[in-house]
Amino acid sequence: MPRTCGAVADRNGANSLIEATPSRTAYRVALRRAAHQVFDDPVVFRDPLALRILGMTRDKLELNQLRAPRRPYSRSLRAFVVARACLAEDTLRDEVARGATQYLLLGAGLDTFAYRNPYGDVRVFEVDHPATQLWKRSLLRESGIVPPESCRYVSVDFEEDDLIERLLAAGFDPGATTVIAWLGVVPYLTADAMRSTLRGLGSLPGTKRLVLDYSLPRAMLPPNEQLALDSLSARVAQAGEPFQQFFAPEEIERELGDSGWEVLLDLDSFGINARYFSGRCDGLGVLGKGARLLLAGNA
Repeated sequence: MPRTCGAVADRNGANSLIEATPSRTAYRVALRRAAHQVFDDPVVFRDPLALRILGMTRDKLELNQLRAPRRPYSRSLRAFVVARACLAEDTLRDEVARGATQYLLLGAGLDTFAYRNPYGDVRVFEVDHPATQLWKRSLLRESGIVPPESCRYVSVDFEEDDLIERLLAAGFDPGATTVIAWLGVVPYLTADAMRSTLRGLGSLPGTKRLVLDYSLPRAMLPPNEQLALDSLSARVAQAGEPFQQFFAPEEIERELGDSGWEVLLDLDSFGINARYFSGRCDGLGVLGKGARLLLAGNA
C-alpha cells in the first residue's frame, strides 16, 4: 500500500496520529472485506478473520463503520475488493496443485490469508511499508491472532527500496513456484516504481503467477463514470494517496511484456461479474467499466 501522511482511522473509526502513518486505503479495503461477511448473501469470499483483525463484531460494523453499505456504488466497490481477493486465492489454490510453495503479497495491508493458510507447504511473504506493517502487527496482537512460522514480513517502500534484495534477505526462494498478489497498489505507484518491481520479479528463475488490478484512463470512461472517478480521485488525494497511473488494456499488456510477463487473463466488469457474481439477487456486482483484474505469468 502507498505511504501516507496525517491521520489514519483506528479500529474504532476515530482518527489517530501515528508516526509515518500507515495506509488509509488498507483500512478501507479491510472494512469492505469485513462488510462482505455481514451484508452479502451468499458470501463469495469467506474470511473468518476479516472482522476479528479490525476488533469488530457484526453489529458494530453495521452500526458504526460504513455509510450506506447497500447503495449501488458501495456494493460495487465491495464487489471489486471481493473479486480481486478471490482471483488471487483461486490462483494460489490452482498453482499449489502444480507445486507452488510461496505466496507473495505486495502491499499486503490487512490481508488475513497468512493466518488462515490451509496449505502446509506454502510460505507467505507479506510486503508493505514499515508503518503499515507496524500498525497491522499491533492489530494482530490486540485481536489475539498469532502469526504462524510460515509468515514472513518484508518491509519495503516500492518507491525507494530494492524489493528483490529485501525478499532474499527474508528467505524468499527465487527459484520456487510463486503466486504474487499485487492488489490495490499499482494505481498509486509511479511508473518507475511499477516497472522496477515488474522487472525484478519477472527476472527470477522460478515459475511465477501475478494477479494485479488496474484502472482505465478517464478518457475511456462514459461521462457518469468520469464524474465518479473524479470524486474518488479527490478523496484518495485528500487522504494523501493520490492515483498516479491508469492504463488501457494494450498499455498494461505492453508494460508487462517489456518486463518479462505474459498476460493470461484480463477481466473487465462483465467478466468479473460472470465469474463471481452471476445469478445473485442482492445486487452485488461490479458497476461500470473502469476497474479490471489481470493474471499474468512469466513462463
